[in-house]
Amino acid sequence: MQRFTRSAAGALLAAAFGLGLTLPASADEAKDCTAGIALLKAEAAKNPPKATLDKINKALKGAERELGEKEYDECLDFVNDGKKAVKS
Repeated sequence: MQRFTRSAAGALLAAAFGLGLTLPASADEAKDCTAGIALLKAEAAKNPPKATLDKINKALKGAERELGEKEYDECLDFVNDGKKAVKS
């Protein structure tokens, strides 16, 4: 029984430590996601060519959806797609 308790305590400690390391990255990603969405909205407001605007709007829609789902890494993927559309 004592062996199980040490294992459980170690697993719990490792899980808590692991969560502590990932929270700041998520906070940064959330901030970057929100900033990226604002950037895409600003680019869409500049009335780019229709093909570019369509790509920006598609990326914006996906980024906003992922922000709502708190999937910040996927939001940033959409933001990056939108930035590529702006550059082309």
